[in-house]
Amino acid sequence: MKYTFLAIYAASVFLASVAQILLKIGADRQYSSRIREYLNVPVISGYSLMAVSLLAGMLAYRGVPLSFGPVIESLGYVFVAALGWLFLKEKLSRRKLFGMALIIVGILAIEAAG
Repeated sequence: MKYTFLAIYAASVFLASVAQILLKIGADRQYSSRIREYLNVPVISGYSLMAVSLLAGMLAYRGVPLSFGPVIESLGYVFVAALGWLFLKEKLSRRKLFGMALIIVGILAIEAAG
């Protein structure tokens, strides 16, 4: 049961990361009017995913200890970097890859210890 809630929380973090990418895509475009800056598919989709992520995160806390939440939340750095590389063609330096690996190893170490 615990792993179900951890998976829900990880999915929540992933959805928030996808939402950030969508919001960046929406912000990088030029629009004909001020209202279109906010009422367009990437922005509306991004904010909608943020709302779903929030609800999933709240659900996940039914089975995830409060102290473990920030540990799972750190996956967001990994997801955003990977999604940025995949969809925005951002560079992944060795330092970024090393940092992402440290985050993953840290999460696994904390899970194994607790």
